[in-house]
Amino acid sequence: MAITTFKRYEMKFLISIQQLNALLPRIEEYMNPDEYCKGGRNYSIYNIYYDTVDSNLIRTSLSKPLYKEKLRLRSYSPSTDLNSKVYLELKKKTLGIVHKRRAAMTLLEAYNFIEKGIKPSSKSYMGRQVIDELEYFLSKNSVSPAAYISYTRMAFFGKDDKDFRITFDSNIVTRREELHMENGSFGKQLLGGDQYLMEVKISRATPIWLARLLSELKIYKTSFSKYGTEYKRYYLETIAENSDAFSPDEEEIPAGVPARLRQTAGNQKSAVSG
Repeated sequence: MAITTFKRYEMKFLISIQQLNALLPRIEEYMNPDEYCKGGRNYSIYNIYYDTVDSNLIRTSLSKPLYKEKLRLRSYSPSTDLNSKVYLELKKKTLGIVHKRRAAMTLLEAYNFIEKGIKPSSKSYMGRQVIDELEYFLSKNSVSPAAYISYTRMAFFGKDDKDFRITFDSNIVTRREELHMENGSFGKQLLGGDQYLMEVKISRATPIWLARLLSELKIYKTSFSKYGTEYKRYYLETIAENSDAFSPDEEEIPAGVPARLRQTAGNQKSAVSG
């Protein structure tokens, strides 16, 4: 069982296709494409996010606490077979630092672990430690599949620092039904067709060349979570008129939400404030 751990800072940017086209030639001076992205190719990532019945994990995350965590099941290929390789990941963020623990297993092992508490086997000490950490999380949080999110990714690694990564995600598709990997990739688009989510993942200071390039192209850091944005859209589209559990500020309402729902959220916020 392959085990991977990550500790890094992450910065996110929403960019246009014009900004992407201006970025790529400059980035390639300092970075190499991921082995799956050579020749201009991309690869796909498929995820199922897990949450409590009342969406406590994502609601807590959106409140911007000092500590937050998410559980997701991830695959890098369409998982049509229960013997497909997947990763069960626990992603934590503390004071801006992202820690990610993940364990590789089969899709069947993942389902049995999450739904029935049957732990996958591991021969290594590190493997058992990560599995135990996942087990502890599951014992404290009664979770079930909440959202499916898949996307296409272009990725680069620093030539001098392999821990330095920049990724560009597009075609972000989400849904809240048929939440099994075997059902394939389909759903609603999360971003506009000409938008890309750029993520800078680094364990040290941002390189000077990148800081200058972002300034030159007027690319500014933003707070963006795929699952968080999906949840806010889901909330606005389905329960905004009937619940005051979450009243987002105007600037937090994701792009693409119909004007009538933005107005509903604004009215609700005013009512709560009053």
